[in-house]
Amino acid sequence: MSQIISNEQITPRLFKNNILEFFSKVSWYVPLIIYIPVIFFSLYYSLFIAKLSILTSTSLMIAGIFLWTLVEYLLHRFVFHYTPKTEFGEKILFIFHGIHHSYPRDPLRLVMPPSVSIPLAILFFFLFKLILPNNLNLPFYGGFVLGYLIYDTTHYAIHHFAIRNKFFLKIKSHHMKHHYSNEQSRFGVSSPLWDMIFGTIPKENKG
Repeated sequence: MSQIISNEQITPRLFKNNILEFFSKVSWYVPLIIYIPVIFFSLYYSLFIAKLSILTSTSLMIAGIFLWTLVEYLLHRFVFHYTPKTEFGEKILFIFHGIHHSYPRDPLRLVMPPSVSIPLAILFFFLFKLILPNNLNLPFYGGFVLGYLIYDTTHYAIHHFAIRNKFFLKIKSHHMKHHYSNEQSRFGVSSPLWDMIFGTIPKENKG
């Protein structure tokens, strides 16, 4: 993974091809526009079509959010911080995540672009549909998508918003240490939970 190059709020060119360059950038609010309707539809379907109780729907959504925190951790640790063995692999990894470490305040490459998030969203939808009983998959999926939105907006806020709340300052500190202290630790962005469970917080910095 490349070292920090710039803390300026700039968006460096990543591709020579204009189409690829366009689809590599996205404003932070675009995922909200795309996925908030998905969440509301999931909840509406659960309550008014599938006739699930509020308790059941809410519990499934919370379970979906919880699963997202694990997926977020695993993706960040084992995919985005994978050590490639070839030059081509290094280039691919830089496109997906390395550029964020080189330009951590880039305002247009901080949240996942729809060109990546939509195929993943479709994949997880059918995965949950296959695994979960009928009518239970949608509220669970809605919670999973909500967890993703929490992650995306939290990540953007950490790098761009003036945070004063003590709880969110701890979340920010956790992620900033990932960037500026040891990028092979602290892989949770929206929560340090799985870092604590899997021991990826350096012992000398705990507490």
